[in-house]
Amino acid sequence: MEDPAARFATPRLASGALFVEGSKVLLVRKTYGHRWDIPGGYVDRGESPAAACEREVREELGLDRRVSRLLVHDWAPSDSEGDKILYVFDCGRLGVDERDIRLDGVEIDEYEWVTVDDLADFVIPRLLRRLTSAYQAYASGAVAYLEHGRPRISE
Repeated sequence: MEDPAARFATPRLASGALFVEGSKVLLVRKTYGHRWDIPGGYVDRGESPAAACEREVREELGLDRRVSRLLVHDWAPSDSEGDKILYVFDCGRLGVDERDIRLDGVEIDEYEWVTVDDLADFVIPRLLRRLTSAYQAYASGAVAYLEHGRPRISE
């Protein structure tokens, strides 16, 4: 008899930080994958998504920032990586002299402030949908539940 738990999802979790300055968001250029993204990465075993976001900001930018609120919960499975749940958190205003940013130089080699209207020039379509929803959630005070970067629940 098959164990019913064998059918349970075991998703990979990832967390990212949204930093906003007016109509711009902070993107980092990763040295691998699709390159441009927000600061963030995978959640370690036993780590909360919020703690992972804070750790990734510390590792990638050299900054200590606290998560202030959840903006996006996105169910985004992929053929190559299986079920994935991606979180985007508001980490407040960056509010530092940009000389205080210390890129890790291993995973991240550049950062740039990009207007929301120009995000499509930097990121892949599914990330564009997620970041656009995160920016809207930031502006409205809402939280967005997404599937593949698209709203699942209408208001």
